[in-house]
Amino acid sequence: MQRVQIQSLGHVVLRVRDRERAEQFYNGVLGLPIVARSGSVMTFFSLGNHHDFAVAEVGREAPDPPADGPGLAHVAFKVGESLDELRDAKRHLEAAGITIDHVTDHDVSQSLYLHDPDGNGIELYVDTSDSWKRDPQTVATIRRLTL
Repeated sequence: MQRVQIQSLGHVVLRVRDRERAEQFYNGVLGLPIVARSGSVMTFFSLGNHHDFAVAEVGREAPDPPADGPGLAHVAFKVGESLDELRDAKRHLEAAGITIDHVTDHDVSQSLYLHDPDGNGIELYVDTSDSWKRDPQTVATIRRLTL
């Protein structure tokens, strides 16, 4: 059986309760540039592609997805190349009143984990090693990191 040959990840769309609140978080706090809106329902953000990320409003009364159910665990955004850039991101988030859930050393990257206003998981990271090229198993490394 032949397989589809995926070339790259194109974009991610998250469902949110309030598009404007999501815009304030993703554009206002995380700095993702807004490139388009589709009525009052969707907002599209770009990091260089026509759009890399979007939010779609599903209504203020939408229920939370079950924590132990299938679905998206988190979306990861690269914020730089150095621990200093990750520290700067952490300071910015804390100044904006955003709670950092945990800080993790993945060997290949160092990461901050947090949630958007709708509870969607977000990872902000910097790449720190290309060890995965020699040993792909290193991507499964999870250690506590103090910044």
